[in-house]
Amino acid sequence: MTGSADSPGTLVLAGTPIGDVADAPPRLAAELESADVVAAEDTRRLRRLTQALGVQVGGRVVSYFEGNETARTPELVEALVGGARVLLVTDAGMPSVSDPGYRLVAAAVERDIKVTAVPGPSAVLTALALSGLPVDRFCFEGFLPRKAGERLSRLKEVAEDRRTLVYFEAPHRIDDTLAAMAEAFGDERRAAVCRELTKTYEEVKRGSLAELAAWAADGVRGEITVVVEGAPEKSAAGLGPEELVRRVLVREEAGERRKEAIAAVAAEAGLPKREVFDAVVAAKNAARSGPSEGKGLS
Repeated sequence: MTGSADSPGTLVLAGTPIGDVADAPPRLAAELESADVVAAEDTRRLRRLTQALGVQVGGRVVSYFEGNETARTPELVEALVGGARVLLVTDAGMPSVSDPGYRLVAAAVERDIKVTAVPGPSAVLTALALSGLPVDRFCFEGFLPRKAGERLSRLKEVAEDRRTLVYFEAPHRIDDTLAAMAEAFGDERRAAVCRELTKTYEEVKRGSLAELAAWAADGVRGEITVVVEGAPEKSAAGLGPEELVRRVLVREEAGERRKEAIAAVAAEAGLPKREVFDAVVAAKNAARSGPSEGKGLS
């Protein structure tokens, strides 16, 4: 180790190529050679990367993946406390972004250990830039739940979010996910499916969610990032009682209490809470008098 107990080490988060190895940041090679410990999500992929870069790892290599992240974090923190320079790399992109790393960073910060980064490729930012959708405000949502009901509920939570949304998805679930997005966000919401970014068969498919869901029904291969346009802006004058009630229902289905849902809808619409409350009460009364009206309120 290069330090001592009186001189804590440094945790370095390093970005790795998401496809083309030529995208590796120049500092990555130097860090691989000088680190006391290299924690890798997959040690075999690390070996292939170092061979491609023509570098030799100078320190000890340990695995650090979802299955052992909790158990291995204290070990790495102790190495850092003892003065080691610990380099964390994942299979592709930046550690902690839907990859191992958050627990180690949090533990290091708690012990006042320096944390720095070697910036590198990011599928999130690459897809966002290529999508052709607004990039001034965006939200990364990571992977959606695998169960259909939970997936749809999660999507409905952000159905009114005006920021551009970015998701990761597995190829065998992309058709179901796009169909769920069309249901939650509307068939005409614009989106882009970005697959195999920076690789030989890179493809960016743009269109409405309905069009993309139909395209994906025949199967899609590769690493996939989905970028979805944010909800369109609606003026308060354009929100009638039915739309106000619908927005309250969406929030309730996502787990909010009715009182909080009404307050939130009123705030985003720029209306008094009483106006939204009255719309909900009217819909509730209509639901009691006829099965075809006020669906969902009880």
